[in-house]
Amino acid sequence: MAHTIFYARVSTAEQTLEHQVSQAERAGFVIDEVVADKGVSGVATRLCERPEGKRLYDKLRAGDVLVVRWVDRLGRSYTDVTEVIREFMARGVIIKTVINGMVFDGATTDAMQMAVRDALIAFLAATAQAQAEATREAQKAGIAHAKAHQGKYRGRKPSYTRKQIEQVESLPAGMNTTDAARVTGLSRQAVLRIRANPQDAYARVAKWEVEHA
Repeated sequence: MAHTIFYARVSTAEQTLEHQVSQAERAGFVIDEVVADKGVSGVATRLCERPEGKRLYDKLRAGDVLVVRWVDRLGRSYTDVTEVIREFMARGVIIKTVINGMVFDGATTDAMQMAVRDALIAFLAATAQAQAEATREAQKAGIAHAKAHQGKYRGRKPSYTRKQIEQVESLPAGMNTTDAARVTGLSRQAVLRIRANPQDAYARVAKWEVEHA
């Protein structure tokens, strides 16, 4: 009997497993089992190297459905994401995302459909890696800015945390502001400010971290 398995990677204190599961259920998914890795970086650790990721490889069978919040839960590099999705499709597993409702199925034999599917996988994998790289660079710039301006008036405490900035950065670029605010627990204004200038957002948070260390 086919199963629907939800996989979550919870890398920060604010990306709770409960939130990811409830978001999937609100989207209409009926989940048979939840598999989750907590405190694991999608950049540094491939899915097949994560404790629960290994179990996922053992569990999935032909006809099963794998549900993830978005493809970045599987990995944050182009190579990792494309390899994981292609391997699971080759097994006969259907991959579905909660955000944007993407469906990846290896059953099609139509060349045009395969080309469109593979191009979409490549695009989303590249986006996941680009977002991870942009987040790292913005963090570095924010820390450097804070160190260079120590002792200056710091203004009001930011209405967001470093983890919330990372969460906003990890969301698909096409997600609207209202949905992004609901997912992150921030106001729409805070989401707009972060998206408009993530480097400045990291700099504001970093100044507070440095001055209150």
